[in-house]
Amino acid sequence: MGDEIPETMQAAVLTRFGGPEALEVRSVPVPRPAQGQVLVRVRAAAINNTDLWTRRGAYGLPGDPQALAGWRGPVEFPRIQGGDIAGTVVAAGDGDADGLVGRRVVVDPAIYDRDADDANPVGLLGSEADGGFASFVVARADRMVDMDASPLSFEELACLPVAYGTATGMLERGGIRGGETVLVTGASGGVGLAAVQLAAARGASVIAVTAPGKEEPVREAGASAVVLRDADPAQVADATSKAAPDGLDAVVDVVGGPLLPALLEHVRDGGRWVIAGAIGGAEVPFDLRRLYLHNVSLVGSSMHTPAHFARLAADAVAGRVRPRVAASFPLGEIAAAQEAFARSAHVGKIVLVPAGA
Repeated sequence: MGDEIPETMQAAVLTRFGGPEALEVRSVPVPRPAQGQVLVRVRAAAINNTDLWTRRGAYGLPGDPQALAGWRGPVEFPRIQGGDIAGTVVAAGDGDADGLVGRRVVVDPAIYDRDADDANPVGLLGSEADGGFASFVVARADRMVDMDASPLSFEELACLPVAYGTATGMLERGGIRGGETVLVTGASGGVGLAAVQLAAARGASVIAVTAPGKEEPVREAGASAVVLRDADPAQVADATSKAAPDGLDAVVDVVGGPLLPALLEHVRDGGRWVIAGAIGGAEVPFDLRRLYLHNVSLVGSSMHTPAHFARLAADAVAGRVRPRVAASFPLGEIAAAQEAFARSAHVGKIVLVPAGA
């Protein structure tokens, strides 16, 4: 550990499930990296839906959907949230990771079930371990991705891990490829906008579902057509049919709810519906015959695998993706930042910057 690393740091600490009052910005000890870990000075950390849902305990439990719980169940308090982390490695827990010191990095926040390219995420920094809503964070050295060669800023890099990682996982699991017609729901949010950008970069023709007033940034991300979100799912389905008269090869869905049964009939034979969210409703009735008679695949997708994250990192280093930063707040104003995030008036990502970063 170098002399320049202080003993204490600023952190936003979640003390319990609840509203913004459950978050306390206070001074806490700087963590020390153990063997196989490094210490990262956080330069920027982005906000995600999972931060708000975890704070509220809104994930429920199997058999008890109203139970207060994090996305994997219990949460140990106090907890420093924040899975989107970009910064500089300042210390290593052992000599094997010394080569990372001084590097600009983005952190893969997933905690995997095993060490393999196709491993499944079973935890997340900021949920099952302390995350990046602080001046420093410790994480596994092998989860550091060197971004010295990337043209992206720290704030842009901080937008990548959760939103773009989740979107990459959806595209990979759904087999999205060039020449296909793909519908993306929730297209102005973090994951949705990332999916639009990444699918367009693969050469897909993207139809984006978004709210009125957000059409232009969604088009700028690569959407070839925009369908306005409507309270009546049948209206969305009708507009989708006009935008894609030959049907959809795939749907990348971060909303769920009644859009699924309304739009399922517009998916071509052999198509895929990939879902990674349920903000529009978690319980959905639909006709199973639309799946098996037409060989349509319904694919659940949570976060990403190490192989997915490696593909995303390559895109970031090459400059093939450039996240849209909607707003930046000092870490000490996390309550205001989360309030702005919850209003959903923005397009892109909201980023927190620790003091002195």
